[in-house]
Amino acid sequence: MIDKIKGHVADVESFNAKTKDEIEAFRIKYLGKKGILNEYFAEFKNVPNEQKKEFGQVINELKTAAQEKVTILKEELENSQEEKGVYGDLSRPGEPVEIGSRHPISIVKNQITEIFSNIGFNVSEGPEMEDDWHNFTALNLPEYHPARDMQDTFFIQTDPDILLRTHTSSVQVRYMEENKPPIRTISPGRVFRNEAISARSHCIFHQVEGLYIDKDVSFADMKQTILYFTKQLFGKSKIRLRPSYFPFTEPSAEVDVYWGLETETDYRITKGTGWLEIMGCGMVDPNVLRNCNIDPQEYSGFAFGMGIERIAMLLYQIEDIRMFYENDLRFLEQFKSAL
Repeated sequence: MIDKIKGHVADVESFNAKTKDEIEAFRIKYLGKKGILNEYFAEFKNVPNEQKKEFGQVINELKTAAQEKVTILKEELENSQEEKGVYGDLSRPGEPVEIGSRHPISIVKNQITEIFSNIGFNVSEGPEMEDDWHNFTALNLPEYHPARDMQDTFFIQTDPDILLRTHTSSVQVRYMEENKPPIRTISPGRVFRNEAISARSHCIFHQVEGLYIDKDVSFADMKQTILYFTKQLFGKSKIRLRPSYFPFTEPSAEVDVYWGLETETDYRITKGTGWLEIMGCGMVDPNVLRNCNIDPQEYSGFAFGMGIERIAMLLYQIEDIRMFYENDLRFLEQFKSAL
């Protein structure tokens, strides 16, 4: 009889099931009230005394094996059903995906780029470490020109001819040297100026500068282009151009957009005037065209430039430019839902 019980142990260990019904039938066969184990326990009193110890050990081994087998089979079946439910049911809701934050500088840069791309401007890029020719001289700023003092420059100590670019106009110079008109490009990028860091200024900031060169380009073309831009970005349809001075454009102008005076915030940011300055612009100086091997008798063009931080501060009502560079998650996570 002991050998017969050991045979049951072997059968239990080799048993496998694929359904709940098969597992339940197996449990009843061995562990039920009328199961095999109860029959053997009832037979225990008839076993000779010298065999009772071994008989009891074998019965307990069969009981333990049967209980463990039932537990293991149930767990395997539940796991397989759960996996099938997760990966097989396409109607189940998806797992929530944590959306990362996009920096407000990137958001505004992408918005500006998209607006000008829609009217045919491509994107050009250049090095952040520039030489004197592309950053100054080619842009009508020869050595000792007083306007160089307008841009406090970071020069590389080992080579006074190499510097950190003070504007992305240097990219426009490189683009004009390598491409023939018609030219229609914008140059977004990081620039550097040796300025004290405060709530309104920083030694590192970002610009987007645009350039359009072709035959018979006029000041009116520039005004309409800028008006289109302000409508698309700000939803404002009223601008004004004030005379200004830039060494590489003539005539030059500052562009103001009419923000309005509808709220207390409008009064505060416009200082009660309703107008906000957003960029500089002008007709490309003929000397700049000549420096880039473009005939000013045949071609003309306009250029414009704006600070991305300033635009972002206006759009999101951010009062301190330093917040863009502090990597504070409480600030950055506010822009998760933006493009």
